[in-house]
Amino acid sequence: MTADVPGYITTAFWVAVLIVLYAYAGYPVVLMVLGVFRAGRPAPSATGSLPKVSLLISAYNEAAVIEDKLVNSLDLDYPRELLEIVVVSDASCDGTDDIVRGYEGRGVVLKTCEGHIGKTACLNRAVPEAAGDVIVFSDANSRYDRRALRCLVERFSDRTIGFVTGRTEYTPAAGDGSLCPAGLYTRVEGLTKALEGRIGSCVGADGAIFAIRKSLYQPLDASDINDLVIPVKIVEQGYRGVMAPGAFCIEPAAPAVSGEFARHVRITARSLRAIFTHPGLMNPFRYPLFSFELVSHKLIRFLVPFALFTAFFTNVLIAAGGKGAVYGATLFLQACLYTLWLAGSLDIPLSFLTRPSRAAHTFCAVNLAMLVGWIKFLKGEKFTTWAIQR
Repeated sequence: MTADVPGYITTAFWVAVLIVLYAYAGYPVVLMVLGVFRAGRPAPSATGSLPKVSLLISAYNEAAVIEDKLVNSLDLDYPRELLEIVVVSDASCDGTDDIVRGYEGRGVVLKTCEGHIGKTACLNRAVPEAAGDVIVFSDANSRYDRRALRCLVERFSDRTIGFVTGRTEYTPAAGDGSLCPAGLYTRVEGLTKALEGRIGSCVGADGAIFAIRKSLYQPLDASDINDLVIPVKIVEQGYRGVMAPGAFCIEPAAPAVSGEFARHVRITARSLRAIFTHPGLMNPFRYPLFSFELVSHKLIRFLVPFALFTAFFTNVLIAAGGKGAVYGATLFLQACLYTLWLAGSLDIPLSFLTRPSRAAHTFCAVNLAMLVGWIKFLKGEKFTTWAIQR
């Protein structure tokens, strides 16, 4: 028996489906197509004098990893006389500062900020005092590839470029298999940023590995998410950002799903705040290309949790109305997605579906975190300080 289903419900279903498909597949395809018609830019030249670089390592209670980070930084393939290594310690109280002081004889600089004021507030103090013409932002648990700095710096040979981002490769926890959820999500982000940079400017940067021209840095609000707000402020000054494919670092993934979930909640809430405190960047008349990228990459992506709920709810209504096999099939696919998510969440063994189950779990968990991030953003919650999750 077929029941009448209002047309607006069917329309809402297909709009929701299109939002999800566009956010995760359609937008990258559009970028690829635009890249074909975009005039090629000259390849960066590695010739000429290298700039003075300040590597700023943000740290809060990083005694467990800071020595490895310093050894890694001192071993980077960059002229030592042109590299300033600065550890910016946000009132660490676990011995981090003492470990760093042990490396001051090798040229490492320690800058301490009292009161646990947060990463962004610490950067506001450290960047103006840095000696480099190029500032590279890093985290204490990020191990850089030896050539990472050179790969970042060489892109500044293009004077239109104001910031350059690398990428983070995540190592899964012991016994977690070969698929790391954080790494899966990051690879999608990395591909999108690379495509954006080819036609204009990538949206945001990887907070563990990105570089800017020091002259373009503008002070931030203490609650700003620095790896998005710094780039958008640079875009506002008429510059663009690109990704350097050869620049990467390695980080361990969060030891528990809860840690990764909390990270995405913070990212969502702080990114939404950044977007809505810079509404002019969504003006297509002033920023025709970047506004398209910002809305597509960030805003529409953050609407996916609502689209997923709408797609499932309206699909149930339409399928119940007996409107055809297509809607039965789409409902079945959605049911499979959420079943795999639950199986992954409850650690139900599905050996023959391990990878699909983990992919489904990652997709659903990230979007649930985005939904919680929206709630925290609308409640006005700010994330100024951070805690170590290891």
